[in-house]
Amino acid sequence: MTKPVLFFAHLCPDTEPFVAELNALKVEYESVNIFESMANFKRFLKLRDTDRTFDEAKQNGYIGIPALLLANGEIILELNELKRLLG
Repeated sequence: MTKPVLFFAHLCPDTEPFVAELNALKVEYESVNIFESMANFKRFLKLRDTDRTFDEAKQNGYIGIPALLLANGEIILELNELKRLLG
């Protein structure tokens, strides 16, 4: 199985608790800091701009991170969803 991909930014206050929960659940994942490189930023934007999971975040003026992309294509944006689906 392919590891989930976590899109995040260290500046985002929601990243730390999300990562803490992933670690508590012992989820192995690929880390993609979207502000580390232009390639990472473009990779995230391509996902964000083509997946409807991000519609509500965009409508409310949010970036949509942290975002965990699962191997099956499902995207988790909320900490409570992370706990429900992976806990």
